[in-house]
Amino acid sequence: MKQSEMLLPTLKENPADAEIKSHQLLVRAGFIRKVASGIYSFLPIGNRVLKKVEAIVREEMENAGAHEMNMTALQPSEFWKETGRWNTFGPELMRIHDRHHREFALGATHEEEVTALIRDEVKSYKQLPLSLYQIQTKFRDEQRPRFGLLRGREFLMKDAYTFHQSYESLDTSYEKMFNAYSNIFSRLGLNFRAVIADSGAMGGKDTHEFMVLSEVGEDTIAYSDSSQYAANIEMAPVVTQYEKSMEEPKEKEKVATPDCKTMADAANYLGHSLAAGLKSIMFKVDEKLVMVITRGDHEVNDVKLKNLYDASFIDLATEEETRTAMGAGFGSLGPISTPDHIEIVADYAVEALVNASCGANEDGFHYKNVTPGKDFEVTQYADLRFIEEGDPSPDGQGTIQFAKGIEVGHVFKLGKFYAEKMNATFLDENGKANTLIMGCYGVGISRTMASIVEQYHDDNGITWPKQVAPYQVHLLALNIKKEEQKELADRIYATLKQAGIEVLYDDRKERAGVKFADSDLIGIPLRVTVGKQAGDGYVECKERVSGEQSDVHEGNLLDQITSFINQ
Repeated sequence: MKQSEMLLPTLKENPADAEIKSHQLLVRAGFIRKVASGIYSFLPIGNRVLKKVEAIVREEMENAGAHEMNMTALQPSEFWKETGRWNTFGPELMRIHDRHHREFALGATHEEEVTALIRDEVKSYKQLPLSLYQIQTKFRDEQRPRFGLLRGREFLMKDAYTFHQSYESLDTSYEKMFNAYSNIFSRLGLNFRAVIADSGAMGGKDTHEFMVLSEVGEDTIAYSDSSQYAANIEMAPVVTQYEKSMEEPKEKEKVATPDCKTMADAANYLGHSLAAGLKSIMFKVDEKLVMVITRGDHEVNDVKLKNLYDASFIDLATEEETRTAMGAGFGSLGPISTPDHIEIVADYAVEALVNASCGANEDGFHYKNVTPGKDFEVTQYADLRFIEEGDPSPDGQGTIQFAKGIEVGHVFKLGKFYAEKMNATFLDENGKANTLIMGCYGVGISRTMASIVEQYHDDNGITWPKQVAPYQVHLLALNIKKEEQKELADRIYATLKQAGIEVLYDDRKERAGVKFADSDLIGIPLRVTVGKQAGDGYVECKERVSGEQSDVHEGNLLDQITSFINQ
């Protein structure tokens, strides 16, 4: 492709709203352009990268026995209402009405639609197992789109679905997909980890996320420093054993704590560590108020709380709701004299405390010398806090460390979650109706493209891995007005195209410095420069990543390029 005939607008400066490297570089190098907040067009060179990522995904999906199809982007609300997700999915679901006032959703995901399809088309165990996938644009109304392609409102995704008559069959497909995903991200050259995850709004239980390690990642990975254990911080269990204090319990005492709005304020005022205080937070769990107690230096893990109650919905209670129920604001909440209709659940660490402090459910007052079991009762103790660095690894090997990650893939064992709600059944060998068992598997195609750039760039621009680079060779004619340079560049361009090599030919009437800067910015693996030695048939070859360069005669050029590509 000749660059003079291509829409490839490069920029010298970073966009004002671009906070991370992938966003900055993909815009500057002419791969994407912003249409609206969280919505991007892929320009020709960006589309080429997408297609290469898609090709690798397709190969691995087919190797895993999945068949490609294409479902609708516009989905009737009836499907979502059958599963209850029309209400529980949240404001991220984009909802619209047609001219007849019928409700639809723009596809955020396709579990409902594919379940409805299989419900109508699959009747017998003889048609199972079945594995389907698609690559399609998804829509989610993110509250705060940011980081370019990493958190958008419109994005390209591969989603796959498997259907089974037994959990053993689901396990087999899950393993195939897990291995396929490992192959995909390995082939893309990414440094990634597969981590234990939460299924969230997707439903189901067993699930893994595939995380690309990156400091700009919005997820935290908890991993062992001595084993392969890795989990999303939301899902990592705390296995710390707490020894109950041998201190003699004292009588509780109510004390004034003026201007103490936080745990740190109260601890400083009362003269003890954060760990000696009780943190009380009010949650709404499926509209029921629940008080959660942790140690003052720990943070409540709302995913663990949701899983404890097997809840559909969980959120923090508002200040108004809290005051109505407790008679005090956030900074003065505590478990003593809590109304009977409010359950109290506490993290295991709380049970070991003696003579702690807590809010007195009266603004500006706290209790000190409070001991669980003596001064208040807990409905249930459970693992309710986030794991911390230095905690024992849940697998018993080593201690926990943290790393940031970008989620690029997710595999779920959905089980019967959707099939039961949508009455999707099949007839078994005995003619008896059974509920279908499902798996679901997603790869963020556009998000993966951005993740590659996060790991593959330098101070001058992108450094694409060969397997996904938009072109294999960037051919530069430094002065297109000089006949010997143009003739040699034209010959090389024709030779490479005939050999099946993907080449971008910079034949623009631009200064050499502009062409070099754009080439580094775009990041094609090999640059071939036709310059002052053109009259003697020599060009300069330079590898984008290593910077290694050499002068090569036209007669040897094809062999050298082929060798580089096949390395």
